[in-house]
Amino acid sequence: MATRSKNKKPKLVTFLWKGTNHRGTKESGEIEASSASAARLLLRQRGLNVTSLRKERDALFFRDSVKPRDIVIATRQLATLVEGGIPIAQSITAVGQSSDKKSVNKLLRSMRHRIDQGVNLTTALRDHPKFFNQLYLALTNVGEESGTLGPMLERIATYLEKAEALRRKVISALTYPIVVLVLGVSIALGLLIFVIPQFEEVFKNFGAELPALTRHIIDLSKAAQEHIFKILGGTAAFFFIYRTLYRRSDRVHLFTDRMVLRLPVFGDLIRKSILARVSRTVAIMFHAGIPMVETLATIAPAAGNQVYTNALNEVRKLVSTGQPLEASLRSTGVFPSMVLQMVRTGEETGELDAMLNRAADFYEAEVDATVAAISSLIEPLLIVVLGALIGVVVVAMYLPIFHLASVF
Repeated sequence: MATRSKNKKPKLVTFLWKGTNHRGTKESGEIEASSASAARLLLRQRGLNVTSLRKERDALFFRDSVKPRDIVIATRQLATLVEGGIPIAQSITAVGQSSDKKSVNKLLRSMRHRIDQGVNLTTALRDHPKFFNQLYLALTNVGEESGTLGPMLERIATYLEKAEALRRKVISALTYPIVVLVLGVSIALGLLIFVIPQFEEVFKNFGAELPALTRHIIDLSKAAQEHIFKILGGTAAFFFIYRTLYRRSDRVHLFTDRMVLRLPVFGDLIRKSILARVSRTVAIMFHAGIPMVETLATIAPAAGNQVYTNALNEVRKLVSTGQPLEASLRSTGVFPSMVLQMVRTGEETGELDAMLNRAADFYEAEVDATVAAISSLIEPLLIVVLGALIGVVVVAMYLPIFHLASVF
């Protein structure tokens, strides 16, 4: 079985450090690394002699973490200040001081510290890969090299806003039915385990044969009472094992992502969100002048589905040999004709970024329409299903009472 452990990114941890620079001046700060040894290596590469290094402790109850929305807001503010002619170091300090979140302020202080050491913004961002992905780094680097950092940061903020809004819509559409179904199953189990046994004791005093539906429900209740811990434990074990295999096995990962795309309604929603994100990302990176091969290498791991990750990696190989982008996308068989036509038109007219932005707008509108349709259709459907589930149990429990009432 193929494994993905070698491709798995290590978990980053924040370390607090103290040391001296090459001039003997004392310095301190924070750094993110996968381990203490990795943190020491990074600090030595900066020319620092580390005298103290310790892992930052997490908050006991609530972590004041940096959210994607915080990055969007900070990027937008930074763009405004930089476009106003304020030096990047002062701009970062001003944005950090204006934030109410300690975690954001701490992140920006760390970036300011690196810039004070003489590195550029891209290098300072690279120290925090948990918050700034390869797209962010590539566009920031282009902005610094071309002298258009302010407009580029503004463009990044707009992109992040759209991406985050799209992600929230998809998550909300997927979460609602899952929550309702889990709640419905929990209620059904509660009835089987706690309520039906009370009725069973009453039925024993009737001395009459129970209706078939009632007998089946009582048998189901007994089975649930006897095996509830096995059911819950087996379910938890199944999800744990499957999650582990999903993370470590290429085959399980790819199989799961293929099945997700084939889900009725929800698969189409996920596919449209991926196409919108990929189209928007290629458009913004192409407009920034980043080579297509580098663009595809950047967005492939972030596609959000292994089917599209594999397809984009294949496209990158074909493009690197001189194949047109449209022909390369077509060869994978996973991109719809609408995207292919937009790409072909863009390549023929020299306006690939504009065409891809239109494709992204189209699929984002499609996501909005699909989410609205799911919200309007699935709510009454779930109500009917849950009502029928609970109704069967209630009817089964009252059938013997109705039967006795008709006899007397």
